[in-house]
Amino acid sequence: MQNEELFAKARILSEALPYMRRFSGKTFIVKYGGHAMGDARLADQFARDIVLMKQVGINPIVVHGGGPQIGAMLKKLKIDSNFVDGLRVTDQQTVDVVEMVLSGSINKQIVTAINNAGGKAIGISGKDGRLIEARKLNRTRRDPDSSIEKVLDLGFVGEPARINPDVLENIHLSDAIPVVAPIGIGARGETYNINADTAAGHIAAAIKAEKLMMLTDVAGVLDKNGNLIHSLTPADVPRLIDDGTISGGMIPKVETCLHALEGGVNSAFILDGRLPHVLLLEVFTRHGVGTMLAGPDYEAPEAFADEPAREQQG
Repeated sequence: MQNEELFAKARILSEALPYMRRFSGKTFIVKYGGHAMGDARLADQFARDIVLMKQVGINPIVVHGGGPQIGAMLKKLKIDSNFVDGLRVTDQQTVDVVEMVLSGSINKQIVTAINNAGGKAIGISGKDGRLIEARKLNRTRRDPDSSIEKVLDLGFVGEPARINPDVLENIHLSDAIPVVAPIGIGARGETYNINADTAAGHIAAAIKAEKLMMLTDVAGVLDKNGNLIHSLTPADVPRLIDDGTISGGMIPKVETCLHALEGGVNSAFILDGRLPHVLLLEVFTRHGVGTMLAGPDYEAPEAFADEPAREQQG
């Protein structure tokens, strides 16, 4: 049994080699959030996976969320908080707490975990070096009685207006791993709370990353029978939204992936962050896990040449 385990490990390492060659020198944006952040074992594995990517020549950039931690802190401080269309309404008092939690405790926990795993991580927010210049996010809602569109005031909830990746390039040149809190800065210096998925997608598009990898609390995009859809093209998405296959919170995640692809990202992935070593399984194995979104010109890694293609959505 011991020899069989050793042979299995050798096969895994051998299988990973073509991917190491293919992706050496490439940049991956990894959106980190959900259940994986709250589980100490998964958080440790995530840190080790990020360090391993860096060791084999990949340039990972981590963009993290922290919704549950923000909610817990607001509750502790007895600050009321509510949501509109899945977005936290953020007044001045709330945005101060959001920045404290995201740029402070959560960001430094991730940095510490990566450093403890043997890496060199540097924590920043989107305000540092004006990495994420933001504008106020405007949302409208149609009144069911009058059919009049009403503007919703979400407070200091923002969306990226411009990404300035120079600070990321400088960190890369220092051979460190950037860990980014999704806080943006407005034209007058105001602070904006930005959805982490959105921030990750815009950063990926701005630097034309090789991959955008979004960790979630589901296996990926599921069909109506609950089965994983392994691969989608942008042309598939409108139809699947129209028929209800893609719905709820999965819609903005898929739209973020499409934005990244339109910006020049080679491929985007929606992955189950609850799965141990999910990043390594996606990057370094033949068939990968989760749902991949890629355009018709996507070129699969060399290791797929003699293997069946990823199962396509029919």
